[in-house]
Amino acid sequence: MNSIVTTCPKVSLSNGLQIPILGLGTSHDGGYSHDAMLYALRECGVRHIDTAKRYGCEEQLSIAVQESGVPRQDLWLTTKLWPGEYGYTASKKACRDSCSRLGVEYLDLYLMHWPDAMVPGRSNREVRVETWRALEELYNEGVCRAIGVSNFLVSHLKELKEDCSVVPHVNQVEYHPFQQPEELVEYCRQEGIVFEGYCPLAKGQALSHPTILQLAHKYARTPSQICIRWSVQNGVVTIPKSTKNERILENCQVFGFQLEGKDMEALGKLHDGRHVSWDPTCVE
Repeated sequence: MNSIVTTCPKVSLSNGLQIPILGLGTSHDGGYSHDAMLYALRECGVRHIDTAKRYGCEEQLSIAVQESGVPRQDLWLTTKLWPGEYGYTASKKACRDSCSRLGVEYLDLYLMHWPDAMVPGRSNREVRVETWRALEELYNEGVCRAIGVSNFLVSHLKELKEDCSVVPHVNQVEYHPFQQPEELVEYCRQEGIVFEGYCPLAKGQALSHPTILQLAHKYARTPSQICIRWSVQNGVVTIPKSTKNERILENCQVFGFQLEGKDMEALGKLHDGRHVSWDPTCVE
């Protein structure tokens, strides 16, 4: 079995750190499996794990990491700050609490989970700035090796740039053949923000599309491998989620082939603007 640990490319952040272009996502409501996480770490060579306070599995993940035997320095661990804990003091406490639950002294990447601060009587911009300044301090203190945002649009990123000193290292956004926010991707590249995509299979909706099925047949790959390969071939850090061993292995085996230019173009034409997760376009 080819472990992706030796073949998975890495993407450089603006501060020189390198994040594996493929990771394993987790989620709430049954989106975590201890056995599958162990399998991913031990058998598939996965070294990039994405989680969040919101998902409620940080403590379980800590146990899996310890049991896996993978050295801490070989792992890239991302977790996220929930809007209910935005604000300067609360953010700092939430970050350290996440570290404690994960059993680590530092996070590789800490993300603001959502642009809407959900604080009555205060503007989202005001709360985002206050929160980001706390993350900047955590970054300068080494508690977070990199900091970023999730679900932020160009308008949110521009405001943050005006108000703060550290440009986010990463923006994690929904990204799949039906949701290709090219203006946002291009803005992030111009600003040195690594673009990371979640829901690469559009929560399964992409797996039955005729174009994707046709390409799966052409390349003798699965539809999910076509979608993930398309994403990473676009230079997007990609974090498919699964709690099944066979699916995790399948999702990791995307570095042994390359999609032809005309097939990349065909997939590029599938954008129809649909969101299968949150839609941040209504957030000021």
